[in-house]
Amino acid sequence: MIEDYLPLAYLNAWEYCPRRFYLEYVLGEMEDNEHIILGRHIHRNINEEGTIQEGETLIHQQQWVWSDRLKIAGIIDAVEECDRQLVPVEYKKGKMAHHLNDHFQLCAAALCIEERTDRSIAYGEIFYHANRRRQRVELTPQLRQMTEQAIALAQLADHKPMPAPIDNTKKCLSCSLKGICLPFEVKQLRASTTAEIDD
Repeated sequence: MIEDYLPLAYLNAWEYCPRRFYLEYVLGEMEDNEHIILGRHIHRNINEEGTIQEGETLIHQQQWVWSDRLKIAGIIDAVEECDRQLVPVEYKKGKMAHHLNDHFQLCAAALCIEERTDRSIAYGEIFYHANRRRQRVELTPQLRQMTEQAIALAQLADHKPMPAPIDNTKKCLSCSLKGICLPFEVKQLRASTTAEIDD
């Protein structure tokens, strides 16, 4: 059943933070903050499914894609088609950098498109709203392998205990679930327990 396939957006959450993924995907916890709201605002103009033409390029917006081999599914913001070349495009609110979680999501969408169309995709692009620029992401064998490994790990997560908080203060401070996750409090309690055992 395709309803049981891992959503592409949750693959992004897995790479960003396995504990966040567990809270959202396994436990169903959701909470908004300014980052979530801004992301929705940015997507408001591209959330309509359809195809438009810009010059020589066809832009297929909001395309539903899935892979029966990998058991993943989701929506890609756009797929651009020119000279029979397909280029998946994701829109993100943040600043351009090497965000592996975004690269995994884009690569997974490309793998779905390849399976559905039987056409190879060399690269995809991510538009970062904060920079108003596109980042080209080469879909290398290494990125494809890492993406498939992340998919497999995420799919196993609901059969395992909740992951510990990650060691990334910046991510935790900007996370909408920090009030539910309580990463700093959990770390402090674990440190105190460890200290008591050592004494």
